Amino acid sequence: MTRFNYNHLRYFWAVAHEASLTRAAERLNISQSTLSVQIRKLEQQLGHDLFDRRGRGLTLTEAGRIALDHADAIFATGDELVGTLSQSGSARQALRVGSLATLSRNFQIDFLRPVLCRNDVEVVLRSGSAGDLLQALNALQLDMVLVNEVPARDALAPWVVQRIATQQLSLVGLPEAARDGPDFETLLRHHPVILPTRENSIRNGFDALVERLGVRPNIAAEVDDMALIRLLAREGIGLAVVAPIVIKDELATGLLVEIAPVPDLVETFYAVTVRRRFPNPLVGALLKAAEKTLG
Repeated sequence: MTRFNYNHLRYFWAVAHEASLTRAAERLNISQSTLSVQIRKLEQQLGHDLFDRRGRGLTLTEAGRIALDHADAIFATGDELVGTLSQSGSARQALRVGSLATLSRNFQIDFLRPVLCRNDVEVVLRSGSAGDLLQALNALQLDMVLVNEVPARDALAPWVVQRIATQQLSLVGLPEAARDGPDFETLLRHHPVILPTRENSIRNGFDALVERLGVRPNIAAEVDDMALIRLLAREGIGLAVVAPIVIKDELATGLLVEIAPVPDLVETFYAVTVRRRFPNPLVGALLKAAEKTLG
């Protein structure tokens, strides 16, 4: 079997991310001609062109995109190896966490609080879609992903999912809205509501609930961002369906109040990880702290 040259792969990886032979050559401190020759050798070994060369531009081919995905995973694993086993250099530990862009910021801070105040820890937070974050988790670019739905799992996605928090959902709004009393059905008939969009599991549960109750709520807004839902509730646009953690600051100041619980509807938060031979110890510490809180 022909021995694979990882130097060639690193040269390709640099060019693919720089999208320029010139910039990659400067970064690697080698000549453009040498860099071009090395990439050609890699293409010959793989049996596919990795770049579509048009004029001075470089565009990844389909084979190039596949090669880049593998290269990202390979070099991320190398970085993890150095960080895990190295006994020299900085004592600061890194924790890389991905979180759904729509997830409550207050919840994220509360969950990460045990490490946020540590001088020996650097927390890197990345938000995005579930698909993008889980892909980064598989590539070892993230240590953990925070979600509020259990992701689909198969043999190619061996994620470990742990429940880290559960909160009863409530109708929340301005204090004057509480004058109508705490009856859930009465509140829905007298006040417009602010809801998550239909892609959200909370919304699915809410729709099923009002269908059973035979109530048709007046929907003031459908929003895919919890921070915006909170702001709309503060403006008096309607009663928001949220977990109390989302409006923790407003509850503390009395700007918003919990008026009525939403019957049988909770939001559950999960931490998604992958099995590693050298797991980040900070992840285990956070999960143990969350487990104690769930009690």
